[in-house]
Amino acid sequence: MRKKERAAAFLALLNQRYPAPATHLDAKNPWELLVATVLAAQCTDERVNKVTPKLFRRWPGPEQLAEAMQGELEEVVHSTGFYRNKAKNLITTAQMVTTLHGGEVPRTMAELVALPGLARKTANIVLWGGYGINEGLAVDTHVKRIAFRMGFTKSDNPVIVEKDLMPLFPREEWGDVNHRMVWFGRHVCDARKPLCYECEMLDFCPQNGVNDTKADSGNKKKKKAAGKE
Repeated sequence: MRKKERAAAFLALLNQRYPAPATHLDAKNPWELLVATVLAAQCTDERVNKVTPKLFRRWPGPEQLAEAMQGELEEVVHSTGFYRNKAKNLITTAQMVTTLHGGEVPRTMAELVALPGLARKTANIVLWGGYGINEGLAVDTHVKRIAFRMGFTKSDNPVIVEKDLMPLFPREEWGDVNHRMVWFGRHVCDARKPLCYECEMLDFCPQNGVNDTKADSGNKKKKKAAGKE
């Protein structure tokens, strides 16, 4: 099966598994989504969702956060990890959004990645989740891992992975592809113990880099049951 055909089959099954994709981060507007996504780096969405309510009660928008004391913000976001850098970047970002963009989160990739601590992944998430704009395809650890295992890319560089993935899927699907792949990575295509024997992609997945013994054992059982061994 060619890569493009494999991608189409992958997307169809992914859409069946997750018909209504959405981010797990709680956010009411683009600013809250930006803050939550920054905090989610090296942290679980569940933990971030426990932190952001207090943060947004104290500093509802960029204008308020722009005047926050870094030490006070650090206390609030401490449990998300890397709290000093996150607090520093969020305050500077709030100041830039307030002074350069009139308090509104920018709507372009170039303007977003110019903000401290924001790379393409975060910018893509904010553009899609906040404004419905598909400028690119957000690549996190789940997307990168699945893309490699499915043979969609040979790189582990997020920028290259994104470039490899974008031609394989319709542009209008890019934002939801990210959400669906994240869920799929959490539920099935785990980093250490992928549930290949439970996966509907098994028949056409190259399984690049999959060496887990449980996954291999399960694969053999499924293939044997299907008469494919």
